Amino acid sequence: MAETVDELTIEYKEDEKVIVKELAKEVLSKGAWATVMYKYQDLDRKTDEYGPPKVSIRRYKKVSGRFMPQSKFNISSEKQARQIIETLNSWFD
Repeated sequence: MAETVDELTIEYKEDEKVIVKELAKEVLSKGAWATVMYKYQDLDRKTDEYGPPKVSIRRYKKVSGRFMPQSKFNISSEKQARQIIETLNSWFD
């Protein structure tokens, strides 16, 4: 696990092949608890192509000097992302 927030990533490899490709990362909060939002793509193992972009918001807790994952929420489609944006805009307009 990572020792700093900057080292955190969603990217995942198997046998040197990137299965989850990180496209962007935004640190939403730092400290003993960190919140990070990632834009990523999953590899379709059948076609060997990456699928549409998705978003994951993850919370990490620093334990013994290392960030450990605590929870996550995945936004699985552009439609869902736009619904969340619309709702937040209406709540905080």
